[in-house]
Amino acid sequence: MSYVPPKPRRPGEPPALSVRHFSKRFGGAHALNDVSIDVLPGEVLGLLGQNGSGKSTLIKILSGYHDPEAGAQLLIHGEPVPLPVPAGTTERLGLAFVHQHLGLVPSLTVLENLRIGAIATRTKWRMNWREERRLARQSFARFGLDIDPAMPIMDLPQVERALVAIVRAFESVQSSEHERPGILVLDEPTPFLPASGVEQLFALMRAIVRDGAAVIFVSHDVDEIMQITDRATVLRDGVVAGTLATQGATHEDFIELIVGRRVDLFHAEHHDLSGAPVVAAVREVSGGSLSGVSLDIRRGEVLGFAGLIGSGFDDLPYLLHGARTARSGTLALAGKPDRAVRGMTPDAAITEGLVLLPSDRLGAAGIGALSVADNVSLPVLNEFHALLLDWGGIFRRAARLGQDYQVRPNDPAMTLASLSGGNQQKALMAKWLQIDPKLLMLDEPTQGVDVGARQHLFAALAEAAKRGVAIMIASTDFGQLAQMCDRVLIFARGAIVGELTGAAITKERIAALCLRGGAAGSAVAASSAPHGVAAI
Repeated sequence: MSYVPPKPRRPGEPPALSVRHFSKRFGGAHALNDVSIDVLPGEVLGLLGQNGSGKSTLIKILSGYHDPEAGAQLLIHGEPVPLPVPAGTTERLGLAFVHQHLGLVPSLTVLENLRIGAIATRTKWRMNWREERRLARQSFARFGLDIDPAMPIMDLPQVERALVAIVRAFESVQSSEHERPGILVLDEPTPFLPASGVEQLFALMRAIVRDGAAVIFVSHDVDEIMQITDRATVLRDGVVAGTLATQGATHEDFIELIVGRRVDLFHAEHHDLSGAPVVAAVREVSGGSLSGVSLDIRRGEVLGFAGLIGSGFDDLPYLLHGARTARSGTLALAGKPDRAVRGMTPDAAITEGLVLLPSDRLGAAGIGALSVADNVSLPVLNEFHALLLDWGGIFRRAARLGQDYQVRPNDPAMTLASLSGGNQQKALMAKWLQIDPKLLMLDEPTQGVDVGARQHLFAALAEAAKRGVAIMIASTDFGQLAQMCDRVLIFARGAIVGELTGAAITKERIAALCLRGGAAGSAVAASSAPHGVAAI
């Protein structure tokens, strides 16, 4: 597929940003190799690639965190910028970034985070905080947000934190201090946002490019790229694999360019497991946003949870595992009496065969500073312990699991944090599936995972289900749930309000039920499927 050049809006107009011959090595290996990209004023350029393709390295060079190798050039509106980008100059250059981890200071207020750049650079020793609060409220109102500037960031939901970071960046590139429209770089902001938040973000992006600003939008989600971008550049193994004009390109075109070949997307068979043995019977569980939730999950079943942010769809796995404290409710495991969920602890849950893989891979799910071998061996250390730990056995086990789950690179001595997001997730899945749990609970298992790695993860989950493992998946990725699940439960206002089974499980039906809070379940069933869709 050939390069698709941008079309200037005006004759002779230079690109807003030109990257020329960016290369970067780490330990002799190329993270980037002679990468050149143009972004025009008024354009949204998508940037895609598998984990480890070089996207983050490119963004870090633009932000001044890394310096490129000799021969690289960076031009902003046709004017050369020195490399490495001098510290503290990106805002003056009209460059603003929203990084994956948002770059907010949790202990500071919303207003202090919004104005942290001014605090660090202005020469005046005094700020009119009353006026700054008024301006902050005005900014939020302009973007349709109701966020209290006095609220500490740590007390905000994750969605609102992401929106604060995005508003701060938008304000920066729209600043009247700049003679020319700015360039906004969004590095995978959407995993933090519900569907309504993504639409809100896209509306902001469209507004800013109408004024001539340029946006680089980094995402793993091909659907998002196709919805919001004008063109999209794909990196593969550190080089530009190609650039596509979004209009006219297909989903398959993007995936082929990302992976380097045609990919058959994984689709599990939908099974009717209503007669299979019940692994876990949940009764009247309350806690977090949930109130009186009851359900059964059966042996070998893949059960999905979906809903809007705040609906409670992602609370149940944490409550059942004891990672969050339930207010009430019981859990009955196969062949065992009911027990109070309130008294559950993670240690007790693991002993009973209930394991949880949280969405926070390097916080709650794994320990980034430890090796892959250390992380993978934690549930089975007793197998390698006599008088001393059998480190040889630990590393051999980790290497075998890495091979089975296609962790790349398969080096058990590497720290977990040094792997790409998709390979971190493969290693953490291997960590828990090696013990053949009764119930595996996953929260956003493919967040920040590229399309190729997703297929490996889906296949591993399907194989575990065949062995009889019951699997719960809480996700805002409705396409993922449609690919994997035998049954999907829809949550709203802390309760289960809808259910989809079998062939009725589609991305569109899940979205419809979530957006309508389950009220449309009967209508969807009547209009589109003879069975399998129910409002509860």
